[in-house]
Amino acid sequence: MLGTLTVRETIAYSANLRLPSSMTKEEVNDIVEGALLEMGLQECADGIVGNWHLRGISGGEKKRLGIAMEILTRPSLLFLDEPTSGLDSASAFFVIQALRSIAHDGRTVISSIHQPSSEVFALFDDLFLLSGGQTVYFGESKMAAEFFAEAGFPCPRQRNPSDHFLRCINSDFDAVNMTLMSSQRENQKPIDPLSKFSTAEMKAKLVGKYKCSEHEAKVKIRMREISEMKGFSIPTKKCGNQATWLKQLSTLTRRSTVNMSRDLGYYWIRIIIYILLSICVGTIFINVGTSYSDVFARASCAAFISGFMTFMAIGGFPSFIEEMKVFHKERLNGHYGIAVYTLSHFLSSFPFLAFMSFASATIVFYMVKFETEFSRYVFISLDLLSSIAVVESIMMIIASLVPNFLMGVIIGAGYIGIMMMTSGYFRFVPDLPKVFWRYPMSYINFGAWGLQGAYKNDLIGLEIDAGLQGGLKIKGEVILEMLLGYQAHHSKWLDLGAVLIILVTSRFLFIVILKLKEKISPFLQTFYTKQTLRRIGKPSLAIRKAKVPQFPSKRHHQPLYSLSSQEGLNSPIN
Repeated sequence: MLGTLTVRETIAYSANLRLPSSMTKEEVNDIVEGALLEMGLQECADGIVGNWHLRGISGGEKKRLGIAMEILTRPSLLFLDEPTSGLDSASAFFVIQALRSIAHDGRTVISSIHQPSSEVFALFDDLFLLSGGQTVYFGESKMAAEFFAEAGFPCPRQRNPSDHFLRCINSDFDAVNMTLMSSQRENQKPIDPLSKFSTAEMKAKLVGKYKCSEHEAKVKIRMREISEMKGFSIPTKKCGNQATWLKQLSTLTRRSTVNMSRDLGYYWIRIIIYILLSICVGTIFINVGTSYSDVFARASCAAFISGFMTFMAIGGFPSFIEEMKVFHKERLNGHYGIAVYTLSHFLSSFPFLAFMSFASATIVFYMVKFETEFSRYVFISLDLLSSIAVVESIMMIIASLVPNFLMGVIIGAGYIGIMMMTSGYFRFVPDLPKVFWRYPMSYINFGAWGLQGAYKNDLIGLEIDAGLQGGLKIKGEVILEMLLGYQAHHSKWLDLGAVLIILVTSRFLFIVILKLKEKISPFLQTFYTKQTLRRIGKPSLAIRKAKVPQFPSKRHHQPLYSLSSQEGLNSPIN
């Protein structure tokens, strides 16, 4: 979810992306308001969602907002992975209560859950317990305690039923039991009856009990009835209920524009910095002349505009990473395509990039007093705009490969640094080593084409005062060829065209990378799943090697097992 949007806007944009285009605006608004009402989000509907630097709604409200976005299309099956994770007991209760109301509205809700409280557990209709891939219990939640009692593992009166069930089937509790037995012996307290059994023993007994119970018989009968139903199917995300491509493009562009305009770190701070730097450049190179000694000053000014101001475009990477997280989630759910997202991002960012480029170019161009032809002003503005757009495209590619803003900024800065070394800022392009650095690096380098165009824009048609008797003038073309090493025989607009080609190519490469990731991702997930199943099928190394000392250590504060080995003890899926 984008932190700059309000709760109502978040749901509304999601609805416009997914609901049929044939629906009227009033019908969409009714569905949005219905989702707000169903999830109990009316009071915070006009509050922003919030992110790492904007204070917004609470964690429980964010969970309910996520559910509200999923129920817009009235799915018959809703699957949630730990919807109460990270919430306090009150927030968790309200989230599960909202899910219960959805389930009682005729829809199926399946959810894994992390350490439910007794109040939350009481809201469940059915309970499905798994351990190592084996079914321990599947039936009504209110009958689970009776099932465990019949198997010989009754729930103590003052213990949460869910904690008791997990303790019986989660092998990580073997380590806990050893520690507790050692502590109970030392303090001469009664030993917990469950400590007498290993998890493997309890699990085997419970699995055997379930296989010959009436609960499994009911499940098999129900499964047989469902399999014999004719014409029964669960609608999928590709049932033709999505909006048209044009409506998705319009919705994504509007949403991205709103996000960019409200997020100060996306463009506004950069625009301010660009304007301040432009004023600094303008005052340093103010009224630069046309004498021979001013040639390097003019070249340095053009290089700074084309180089450093382009380099600063990596500053919006953290904000783009947050937007990419939303894209990956929505793309996984099939809300829209990669091409429409890429185009919408370009359309929404273009006004900000154009304002940033033309504002900077205007300040520098007229303070430094380059040649006053309007076409030269237009060129330097477009040259800066296209170069910044290329850097943004490159950062998009990096974001698709490295979803971490710190690593992304480092990689992006390194890449731009390499491009700057072969652009002509520090060593003229003709003097670069021909192998690799000049061919092909300088030819696929947007900075080299952009700087070459900036030099031509300033020098071609300019006459330089040589400072000799008689007022000898040197043509700018001579300076361009003899001093800077660039050929003046082709137009500066061809250099700009080369930058635009690199821009289009980088955007296309971004689309290709995302497409390839989608194709490769299922294979990687399958490999990871197989490795995980193979790992959980083996006894824990810590459990195999653990031994309870005959005489407890006097260092009572030192646990038998490290905290890292105790994480996830209450996970519902072992």
